[in-house]
Amino acid sequence: MLTEGTISQSETELSEFFDFHATEVHPLLTYSHEGMSLLTTKKHFAEVLPVFASLFDQAVFPQESLEKRKSQRKLSIKFEREKSASRASGLFRKILFGENHPYGHEITEAHVDQVERKDLIDYYRNELWTDTEFFLCGNLNQEEVEEITSSIELLPFKISKGEAELPPTTTGTAIYEEREDAVQSSIRIGNWSIAKDHPDFLALSVFNTILGGYFGSRLIKNIREDKGHTYGISSSLAEIGDINYWVIGADVQKSQTGIVIEEIYKEIQLLATEPISADELEVVRNYLIGQMLSRFSSSFDLMDRFRAVHHSGLDFEFYRKKLAFLRTFTARDILDVGKKYFSNPPYLEVVVG
Repeated sequence: MLTEGTISQSETELSEFFDFHATEVHPLLTYSHEGMSLLTTKKHFAEVLPVFASLFDQAVFPQESLEKRKSQRKLSIKFEREKSASRASGLFRKILFGENHPYGHEITEAHVDQVERKDLIDYYRNELWTDTEFFLCGNLNQEEVEEITSSIELLPFKISKGEAELPPTTTGTAIYEEREDAVQSSIRIGNWSIAKDHPDFLALSVFNTILGGYFGSRLIKNIREDKGHTYGISSSLAEIGDINYWVIGADVQKSQTGIVIEEIYKEIQLLATEPISADELEVVRNYLIGQMLSRFSSSFDLMDRFRAVHHSGLDFEFYRKKLAFLRTFTARDILDVGKKYFSNPPYLEVVVG
């Protein structure tokens, strides 16, 4: 609701102002970070910046807008719970972190009902803008950068008194939620993983790509192309703040759920115990190098790539090391990381359907 009205401008006036100046403003929200993004033209930047800055200390959270948002959010929660894929992802986080952990907690309509305007205002004034960071890219000279910095320094940002402590995780093993009328099942299989600054991370990321990280992966070829049990299946390395995990996700024919799970474990086992061929190695090498270079094609990409590693305590040197690794990794590197991290099945399992 940060863009839904300030002390001096209504939601409509803000929307019209940003539209007129070819500007996009979006709230940002992940499990571990929140904020706002601004995309505007160099020509209008000086006019837009003060209005954008007003969102940091002058938002009013109109009651009427809050009721509308709450209604929409409750409806969204209801629909997401009915979707097997969304439900499976939520349950996977639940068994990974534990239902009492913030990242594993299941949000319900009742939680939304408890939110009042005074709660938003209190959080906005006392908690939201703590240890705030700004990321800026564009065609700006030093004078313009100093001008922007001066504007930012006037905003009411706070320094935290200490990092918030999260409760310990209480990892489970499996959840199987039966839906009698379902024609497909959503599967999630995964476990804890390692951070970007770990020495094994780059090799693990290549292992993940070969397993299920691109359209030519082992899981795609086996379960989609050869057997036709799913339209799509993927393996991902994920992170929430300082916490890292990997997860395989697929929506499959319900009658084939057991077979698909067996094939997933089979592909993990093969990749962790048998070296990949020279041909497959070169295909994935070329794919990963091309994919990486394509993500640096604009100034906006540069900022996104920097933010992606900055919160892990890294900088652009990470990408230089990654490119060097992608050019030189061997089948032995992939085999070693497979044996190290994928030799202890079964993993955490969730099936909804």
